[in-house]
Amino acid sequence: MKNRLLLLCFFILSTCLQAFSQPARQLVQVVVTPDKSDWTYEKGEQAQFQIMVLKNNVPLESIDVKYSIGPELMNAWEEKTVTLKKGVATVKARKFNESGFLRCHASVEVDGKTYSSYATAGFSPEQIKPTTTLPSDFEQFWDGAKAELSKIPVKPVLTLMPERCTEKVDVYHVSIDNIKGKIYGILCKPKAEGKYPAILHVPGAGVRPYYGDVWSAENGIITFQIGIHGIPVNLDQSVYDDLRAGALNGYQTANLDDRDNYYYKRVYLGCVRAVDFIESLECFNGSDIAVTGGSQGGALSIITAALDNRIDYLAAFYPALSDLTGYLHDRAGGWPHMFKDNFTNKPEKTETSKYYDVANFARFIKVPGWYSWGYNDNVCPPTSMYSAYNVITAPKELHIFQETQHWTFPEQQELKNNWLLKNLLK
Repeated sequence: MKNRLLLLCFFILSTCLQAFSQPARQLVQVVVTPDKSDWTYEKGEQAQFQIMVLKNNVPLESIDVKYSIGPELMNAWEEKTVTLKKGVATVKARKFNESGFLRCHASVEVDGKTYSSYATAGFSPEQIKPTTTLPSDFEQFWDGAKAELSKIPVKPVLTLMPERCTEKVDVYHVSIDNIKGKIYGILCKPKAEGKYPAILHVPGAGVRPYYGDVWSAENGIITFQIGIHGIPVNLDQSVYDDLRAGALNGYQTANLDDRDNYYYKRVYLGCVRAVDFIESLECFNGSDIAVTGGSQGGALSIITAALDNRIDYLAAFYPALSDLTGYLHDRAGGWPHMFKDNFTNKPEKTETSKYYDVANFARFIKVPGWYSWGYNDNVCPPTSMYSAYNVITAPKELHIFQETQHWTFPEQQELKNNWLLKNLLK
């Protein structure tokens, strides 16, 4: 039993490290740095980028570096080559007259191998506004969807998972009925008698198994980690691999031309149904629920808090699905970048997206929120995330870690966990 638990802990740790850790360091490092320490300028200012190339932590000299500068995830404004002098080169960008982000990519060839990196300068990001618009019947649409969900009994089925239980925590595989099909997840609850607050963990994109948040449960918090695809979350990895490559490939845009049948409708309602389940637990204290996640999970955190007034706190890393129509207005849009190259002349898909865009849900947030991302995010561009964040009027705090891409430092995770614990265990 002890060995199985050790193996499980190792697997969970490895999974977490893969999901959130920094990428492995390479032999040759390309270092690109804006000339302001916080990487942030006022719109209309001119940014400069310093480029260095290091091998064994020693700057390389007199080598050619290719660089390009342009708005994030858009066509470059300029592409040139510069020669490093005394191990460094400084390049100037043209003035950036709008609120947004400008990215400098640099690459170099050393011993036949290409190395690259980039840095991103922000320009008055607090002034970025969404390009998406709020449908006049947005609230009516979602109120009707929740009313439809409320007619369906939760019907929870809990199956104890002895191999994952600890001395302090019971772990269950759970199924509950959703608007269509089911929602599955992993419940971790303290064994000791009492009433506890709760955290709903909502998932990032993809198709995978889940293992639950035992650590928080051992610290006196009920945790419920859900999958969104209506399939059990304790199956063999090969099942998820097959689904990801087959039936669930491209789920992000399935039925995008129909707001009533778009894939994410049952997902968003499934998050509300997960709150229904938490509320039904005898060990829940009845008053304190947080929701948290990253990327797609960051989006679902904001969406769940907007849809369900039983949520008291939200913590979101780099929220996806934010300002999806950005590309239709000549700037970066949110993951899954559905309008970058496709659907550009499909107004019915554009209209459907407005009912599912995080920037529109963000307008209805009423609870305290903790948010964090990096300027270098190459999956969820910061322009899209600021579009949603800037319309939130509820208490909020944003923790920027400029150089992070679509990953987090351990310090970010620690800050988030401490914020949740402080609020839920007060």
